[in-house]
Amino acid sequence: MDFVLMLHSHLPYVLNHGRWPHGSDWLTEAALDTYLPLIEALEQLAHEGTPAPVTIGVTPILANQLTSPTFVSEMDRFFNQRLTACDEAPASLAETADGHLSGLVEFWRSRFTRLRDFFHHIDGDIVAALIELQRKGAIEITGSAATHAYLPLLGRDESVRLQLGLGFAEHRRLFGTEPNGCWLPECAYRPRGVWMPMAGAPGPATRRGIEEHLAWAGFRYFFTDAHLARAGSALGWYTTAPPGVERFDIDAQVAGADKLTGVDAVAERSPYRAYRVASTRHGPSVAALVRDPRSSLQVWSRQQGYPGDEWYLDFHKIRWPGGLKYWRVSGPNVDLGAKHPYEPARALAIAGWHADHFADLLSGVGTAGATETVIAAPFDTELFGHWWFEGIDFVAALYRRLAERTEVRAATASRHLAGHPPRQVIRLAAGSWGANGDDTMWMNDGTRWMWERLWALEDAFWEAVPHALASEELRPILAQAARELVLVQSSDWPFIISTGAVADYGARRFTLHLDDTTRLLAALSPDAPADMVAEAKRAARELYQRDHVFPDILKAVERAVDG
Repeated sequence: MDFVLMLHSHLPYVLNHGRWPHGSDWLTEAALDTYLPLIEALEQLAHEGTPAPVTIGVTPILANQLTSPTFVSEMDRFFNQRLTACDEAPASLAETADGHLSGLVEFWRSRFTRLRDFFHHIDGDIVAALIELQRKGAIEITGSAATHAYLPLLGRDESVRLQLGLGFAEHRRLFGTEPNGCWLPECAYRPRGVWMPMAGAPGPATRRGIEEHLAWAGFRYFFTDAHLARAGSALGWYTTAPPGVERFDIDAQVAGADKLTGVDAVAERSPYRAYRVASTRHGPSVAALVRDPRSSLQVWSRQQGYPGDEWYLDFHKIRWPGGLKYWRVSGPNVDLGAKHPYEPARALAIAGWHADHFADLLSGVGTAGATETVIAAPFDTELFGHWWFEGIDFVAALYRRLAERTEVRAATASRHLAGHPPRQVIRLAAGSWGANGDDTMWMNDGTRWMWERLWALEDAFWEAVPHALASEELRPILAQAARELVLVQSSDWPFIISTGAVADYGARRFTLHLDDTTRLLAALSPDAPADMVAEAKRAARELYQRDHVFPDILKAVERAVDG
């Protein structure tokens, strides 16, 4: 039986868009809390001779940022900020009733110094460090859509092809190899069929299934949620849908899909095997690995899983000035004012105990001992280290435990699929891993306006492409318009509006990129005056300095048009 741990790494484009709280600090904090400790742990495991074949997905937009010189300078600034906070903390604590927490300052100083030194040791190049781990056969790196767009709701098939084709090409450019696997943003999928997500949408029209676009782009497998394969109920990352949104009937959708001729119609499908996905018309079919509901819930849920343990570092309580964390979870529903001091050694021991428990759980999941059985456990990488501080210690301890066992083998996704090629063909339902298992975290009463504007923008862009591609003068404008288009398509903007946490930021970033795309497209009209074209060329150069991503995007645009 194989265990595939999939870590999906993604952040929207934040460089050159401010710092705190949702600019570059968002990226540097993720690097400090998660990416650097994870690579450090994987290198240590490799040095020990402990196999840790994690499958790591890095979205192209994140990889573009991690390879930017701007990111390196922002990381140095952020390390200095954190260490300055440690210098100032003892005096600040001594002036209050928190003086007893001063011992934890040295814990943070030691950690920040170690990770700063490690960052310099890898020459500030996180992507290169991952490439080296993959070159040694320690990990597998997978790709994704270019900017993590919510693919089922994009208005044009050309847009889906651009996201996936550009994502594939950028992975090859940045990582030096073609990715086998693709992380579907938000695990969002729709099958081939009539596309009409809401009144006023373009169409209706018969659209290709997402798996067809994956095969066209060159991907060989992806991950899906259990309820889309009818192997379980939707877990969801959030417990409630936005106001005014009703649940959709997943069972009815799956039942309708199962009526298709030539497609397996098993009443209950196991999440512990890989499948071929039906209706692919472009080359070989793609495989799907199904998220295991049981093990996933154990890890990510603060209510029912490990991260809520009373001894772990509390994510929410932060001491200002300085921004350091000194307290532990302390128990369920404990008020912030009643939190107890954090004890790092005790928390580390608990992480090891939880790794033991999880290894035992894996041994009892699925059909223990069956060679074709696979337990696929995909998570956001940022869960480990950032949201759950001890999560990377847990992962390292888990791989050490699994190395001692024979009934469960840790494997990358590609390694499992190569050894056990899936033969059963199924049709997946439409949906995602979000609230209700459907599209409601991305399309609801609070975000419909975004999709209406985006669909109109997509039409305008693709209508302008033939003329602009034929003109050497217009191609630089078209290239930057394409960059702004894929940036506005990021699933992050409607998502953070739906969560309500920073809705104004999501709306502002969406509108910014949409307006910039619109402005550039105006100059691509065949009858645009010369002064408008000249101004657009200047604007395109300036925007490329701000949104300096995807240098070869026009190749992806041309391929998307050809289909």
